[in-house]
Amino acid sequence: MEKIDIPRKTVYRLSLYQRCLQKLLELKVETVSSEDLARAAGVKPTQLRKDLGHVGQFGTRGLGYSVVTLSEAISGVMGLTVLQPVVMVGVGNLGSALLRYSGFRKEGFEIIAAFDADPSHVKATTEQMGVPVYDVREMGRYVAAHGVRMAIVAVPEAAGQEVADILVAAGVQAILNFSPAVLSVPDEVVVNHVDLAAELGSLSFFVS
Repeated sequence: MEKIDIPRKTVYRLSLYQRCLQKLLELKVETVSSEDLARAAGVKPTQLRKDLGHVGQFGTRGLGYSVVTLSEAISGVMGLTVLQPVVMVGVGNLGSALLRYSGFRKEGFEIIAAFDADPSHVKATTEQMGVPVYDVREMGRYVAAHGVRMAIVAVPEAAGQEVADILVAAGVQAILNFSPAVLSVPDEVVVNHVDLAAELGSLSFFVS
């Protein structure tokens, strides 16, 4: 299906709405008002309705949105109607913790393989995690052969750019970057940086 041109910030908020809808589905809630969904996602109702306008026309006045219908529509736009294969690069402490996280699959993502430069990590993590872990030298070939378009990077800063270059050359179009490195990639490749230290630093402002 052809991708709809949606602003990046709207795409991010759509993912928040989808997570809220998934929780409602688990609770067997059938309908939700724009006010309640907006409150759960931490946005204003007017912003939510504007964002959902990129997805389609939904909602019935006085009844709200069908949780199932809206969730399916957002999944279609976001490309989550089937499990999206993802690779993990770096299986140190952080990478291993991410491999243990069970929520990725619920959100439509499946980590199908991981890569590391440390041979001891390759053997030990494969046995513990249930996800095959390969030598990082095999990464480019594997990614290209399996048509992987998304990657999570959790490597030291010094290795970040080299890993990104290999992933992009192999066909990866989106990277979730936990590495301290600021990655330089082509314009058509999207990188979301997760800087845990910077997040803590910003939170410290509010601590008395």
